[in-house]
Amino acid sequence: MAAPRIHFNSSPRPTLGVEWEIALVDKASLDLVNSAAEVMDGVTAIAGETPRVTKELLRNTVELVTGVCGNVGEAMDDLSESLDLVRRAADPLGIDLFSAGTHPFAEWSTQVLTRSPSYDELIARTQWWGRQMLIWGVHVHVGVSSPDKVFPILNSLLLQYPHLLALSASSPIWAGNDTGYASNRALMFQQLPTAGLPFQFEDWSQFEGFVRDQMKTGVIEQLGGMHWDIRPAPKWGTIEVRVCDGASTKRELAALVALTHCLIVDLDERLERGEELPSMPPWHVQENKWRAARYGLEAEIILDADSNERLVTDDLNDLLEKLAPTAARLGCADELASVAEIPRRGASYQRQRKVAAAAGGNLRAVVESLVTDLQS
Repeated sequence: MAAPRIHFNSSPRPTLGVEWEIALVDKASLDLVNSAAEVMDGVTAIAGETPRVTKELLRNTVELVTGVCGNVGEAMDDLSESLDLVRRAADPLGIDLFSAGTHPFAEWSTQVLTRSPSYDELIARTQWWGRQMLIWGVHVHVGVSSPDKVFPILNSLLLQYPHLLALSASSPIWAGNDTGYASNRALMFQQLPTAGLPFQFEDWSQFEGFVRDQMKTGVIEQLGGMHWDIRPAPKWGTIEVRVCDGASTKRELAALVALTHCLIVDLDERLERGEELPSMPPWHVQENKWRAARYGLEAEIILDADSNERLVTDDLNDLLEKLAPTAARLGCADELASVAEIPRRGASYQRQRKVAAAAGGNLRAVVESLVTDLQS
């Protein structure tokens, strides 16, 4: 059986799109509420049908989706408008909003699923692990001009996986317990059979062969069923980066989007200049993911195929300096510079632990802080 040709709808410019998952919590109890349908009805009543606010797997979640944007500022304006709309719909229902990788004390067993053929199939196949997915993240799409560039860029981007995860880590507490991890979400999500780190294919045709095998053996029925942390999105002509935990503030989100945009555009430009992009063995990539999930901004990461190591924040400083000219060309110099504020202020996982300690372990205080974060 010949591999099916997968058309990649090439993007002539490095356009940008962002998907941001937002959790719904009761204003009184601060527990999750399964009220996405009612919030969506409110959104429709205020603004009419909008493709920019959508339902998700769990009915405690809405997702904000930008249009095709030219830069980070445009994407953030789009998301801010959608967030304000959802807040206007949620407020009369007694619902607050927050964004993080996990909710500190909610129980997965009380959550209600959104019914759809794809979601029903996911749960039927994955059972307990699928029902456990009480997690939220950020997905960033960046346009790429040719399918021939996708895997050289994707494979090289894996070197910066731990930077993105450590900066965004916001899921230290799960079902009332501090897990000891900065991002429990990252390790939870990879339990699904089609999730986790991507394979490092040599070229697009090898990827097409893989998709043939997956479809022939019934692993997936469509490309969207492949939930890798970084994946091609052929329909949109993008590389989709799904590494990050839910971003707790708009400023942090803008910083993470800028970093992702700059990383992919820099790699694309280096390819155009004829460079061979660096890559790393999958065992190093896997270890880096675990270290970033476990230790966050205190992770000692592996830098290259020669097994050199460095503290992630030290490497981040050099990375931001290297990407500054790219950010200037993309119009996101301020947003990229604000990445450095995250270690100075403390990443969301660090702030959550600090709030919990100050409140004597009261996790309601942590949710209150996350609701306030999203309002800033």
